[in-house]
Parts: sequence; C-alpha cells; structure tokens
Amino acid sequence: MTHNEEIAALRSDYRKSELLEKDVDPNPIHQFRIWFDNAMNAEIAEPNAMCLSTVHGNQPDSRIVLLKAIKDDGFVFFTNYHSSKGLQIEANPNVAINIVWLELERQVRISGTAYKISEEESDRYFYSRPFESQVGAIVSTQSERLNSREELEEAMKSALEKYQNEKPVRPKHWGGYIVQPNEMEFWQGRTSRLHDRLQYRLINGVWDIIRLFP
Repeated sequence: MTHNEEIAALRSDYRKSELLEKDVDPNPIHQFRIWFDNAMNAEIAEPNAMCLSTVHGNQPDSRIVLLKAIKDDGFVFFTNYHSSKGLQIEANPNVAINIVWLELERQVRISGTAYKISEEESDRYFYSRPFESQVGAIVSTQSERLNSREELEEAMKSALEKYQNEKPVRPKHWGGYIVQPNEMEFWQGRTSRLHDRLQYRLINGVWDIIRLFP
C-alpha cells in the first residue's frame, strides 16, 4: 500500500452522539455554550482553540487563535491589530471560525463580522495575563520579518529587565475582537458518514434553523 493509499484508508465510524432539532437551543450562541461546556467537562486539551479565517484580497488566510470569551452577541479573541490578520480584518471584517472537538466528534462553523472591542475590555484582559505574556505582546511586532531567534530573545530579555521596575502598558495596537455571527453550523459525526448538520441563519434578526445533507 502506498503512502497516499494509507491516507485514503484512514477513517472512523462516529457513534458517540446525535444532533436533533428537538434537543438544541433556538439561539446558536447558547447552544455553543452547551457544547463548549461539554468539551470542558471532557477535559479536552485546548478546547478554546479555533481556526480563524480572514481574507487577503481574493485569498483566504487561516490560523489557529484562542477563544477568550463567549458573549451574548459573539466570540472574543485577542491579537496584535498590526498583524496580518489584524490588517486583513481592517480591510475586510468578514471572517469565519471553525472549532473542532474530535474527542466528541463535533465541530462548529461560524461566519460573521469582526469588530474591535472596547479599550477597557482589552485592558482588563491584557492585565489579567501573566507578566511575561504582557511583555511579549509589547516586544513582538507580530507578522513582521524577524532576522533570527536570538534577536527576539535579546529583545525579550531587555524588556523583562525594563519592566521589572515599571508596569507594562498595553500597546494601543494590541487588543480584542468580537466576531458577531450571522450563520453558525453545528456538526455531529454519525455512523456511515450520515452526519448531523444543523445550520442557524440570522434572518431579519431572528435565528432560523435548517438541517443540511451530510
């Protein structure tokens, strides 16, 4: 068997749960909270890891970021506003999120619009971070060219020495975004690839739920 044949043969038969209309919350953010709590209780490593996709011109661009808050109107993450994703969001705030919990045979897809959160909220999260993480956010000009690892480590060492005697200040170019969804899909793996897919769509301010073919 060739390497590609081995890859093609990889498969699992999903049998852990089901996803039925009668069992879900009519609000997808509330339903997300239920599934997120399930993932937390299952002690999944990094249950808040999510793939964030932005658009660079006509080219999609994706990376893993960490979900840091679930609010009534959306999902919050933090980054450098001057990073690639920050600049892409500034040019086109339409984004997509994908979260997968393989241990529960579940994934959630979210489409929506990203907005900066308030400076007060960004401050509150920034100063809740470990000291080294605060300094790291100041040191890193995220997504810009770095000549060597040594250059980064020297910059971090100097900054740690500086801020031993003064409180780090959150850079104005570092903060949070909230992704306010207009569409969310909940996917539950089922046997024989007949998966459950429930899609929520926001229509005139009301969430409509439809079932999709797997």
